[in-house]
This record gives sequence, structure tokens and C-alpha cells, in this order.
Amino acid sequence: QVQLVESGGGSVQAGGSLRLSCVASGFIFSSVCMAWFRQAPGKGREGIARIYTLSRDIRYADSVKGRFTISRDTAKNVLYLQMDSLKAEDTAIYFCAAEVVGCGSDSLTLHPSRYHYWGKGTQVTVTS
Repeated sequence: QVQLVESGGGSVQAGGSLRLSCVASGFIFSSVCMAWFRQAPGKGREGIARIYTLSRDIRYADSVKGRFTISRDTAKNVLYLQMDSLKAEDTAIYFCAAEVVGCGSDSLTLHPSRYHYWGKGTQVTVTS
């Protein structure tokens, strides 16, 4: 049974940093597409970063490029999201997602429909 459990959310002042973690189980973590999404109140789910764990091929949304870093530890089956220079508009629930058949084409690689498995999310609040 696939499980994704996020942690590391919290409240931080603008300009600060947080690191999110997602512990994965129930599939072969070393060759799977893993992603981070977020959903702000009243908005749709936005894909912000993804990594193919075998090759470490990475994509970022423009909204977080240069500020957020996605990484993985295949020995521990953990996905990370290092978030620096946080802004008030980064406030959202952050979700970890997984797709075992690969990351797909660039046009869909950060679309929610691409991913079958989801965690329950962790809240990130950035105060100004």
C-alpha cells in the first residue's frame, strides 16, 4: 500500500526558510517521479517541483525557481523541499505526490492529473 506522509510545515516570517519532508512507502522509491504541490485558500493545486528519483532530473515552476530546492534520499525513502526566501504568497498547504510510471512530458510533469498518489499535506504559513 502506497503511503506518503509530509512533515516540516509551520509558521515562518517572510524571508525565512523551512524544509519539508515526505516519507514514502509501498513502492520502489529509487525509480519513481516525486513532486511537491501546493494549494492556497481559494486556489487550485499548483505543481512547484518534481524529481525523477533515478536520474535526479528536476523541474521547477517559475514561481519557486531559485528559492526552492527539491531533493531525495533514496536510502531513507524521503523526499525533501528546501524553501528559502519565503514570501507571504507561499502560504499554502503543501502536498507530496508520486507517480510510478515516470514524470511524463514537460507540459504535464507538474500537473496534478499526472500523479496517482498523494499525501495529506502540511500547512506552511508565511507572515509578513
